[in-house]
Amino acid sequence: MTRPVLVPELLVTDLDASLRFWRDICGFAVLYDRPEDGFACIERDGARLMLDRLGTTRDWVAAPLERPFGRGMNLEIAVDAVDPLLSACAAAGWPLFLAAEEKSYRIGAAAARVRQFIVQDPDGYLVRFSQRLAG
Repeated sequence: MTRPVLVPELLVTDLDASLRFWRDICGFAVLYDRPEDGFACIERDGARLMLDRLGTTRDWVAAPLERPFGRGMNLEIAVDAVDPLLSACAAAGWPLFLAAEEKSYRIGAAAARVRQFIVQDPDGYLVRFSQRLAG
């Protein structure tokens, strides 16, 4: 297993609810877990996250936590296609924070076109799934 150089660890209030979202709706797989510690490491196509239940072991918290967690940050996850994820969200009745859109972003002198949408996980972390488009 190749170790990524950056792995966000998200404090969560309910590990089971988080796993239902990340695993069952968003298609992540559990690489390993420590249920006794309220912890799971998950991955989807090279995007890796750690989920850590608040109050179970050590919590590294810089200020009081209030929902939505992760304010001022969104996690962009590159995927081959957003449509299967949109369908999974719809089937689960999961609301979108930002509906699917096509957007161009300047990258140096070039531009990148993407199709993207944003959802919130059970604790309010913003998750942006992004599909690169041609041209």
